[in-house]
Amino acid sequence: MNVFQRVVALLLLCSLTLTAQPIAANAQRGSGSAADLHRAAPVRDGQHDFDFEIGAWKARLTRLLRPLTGSTTWVEYEGTSVVRKVWDGRANLGELEVDGQSGHLEGLTLRLYNPQSRQWNISWANGSDGILGTPMSGEFKNGRGEFFNQESLDGRAIYVRFVFSDITLTSFRFEQAFSNDGGKTWEVNWKATFTRERNAL
Repeated sequence: MNVFQRVVALLLLCSLTLTAQPIAANAQRGSGSAADLHRAAPVRDGQHDFDFEIGAWKARLTRLLRPLTGSTTWVEYEGTSVVRKVWDGRANLGELEVDGQSGHLEGLTLRLYNPQSRQWNISWANGSDGILGTPMSGEFKNGRGEFFNQESLDGRAIYVRFVFSDITLTSFRFEQAFSNDGGKTWEVNWKATFTRERNAL
């Protein structure tokens, strides 16, 4: 290779190096921007998910007698529900009192928000026994709240599911369902609609 050829080769090498540097720099900046955007994406904070329920409500509910036995007998109740905010919305306490064909029902619901998991824990107590049940855990997505736990029914392990749906300023729906096949199928055994009282808290 003569001197002229060496100079041409050197110029070509310099040209390729100078072209490659901006491309690499742009690629690094682009990658950094994507990572920054990913890191900056807000993480949903659900600590006020139950604010919609704070206040006083008219409650209408139906309950399936003898769940997971093939029963098709439902009983109806009507009454009130009052939910009070605790810890600026990170917890709340609900009192349900209804009457119907099968008598009088009183229930107490305690809901606590876990800021680490960004999920809610829901515990229910029936006035007839005064025992706080196994907490349900879950969250709201797209205006629908789903909560699950595992309990025992007549000596069998079952899954339990709560669903809050059709939420508006003046009404919402609630369902409870059981599953005895690991969550493959669900039998709804508690359906309730709530309508806000005019003099809500």
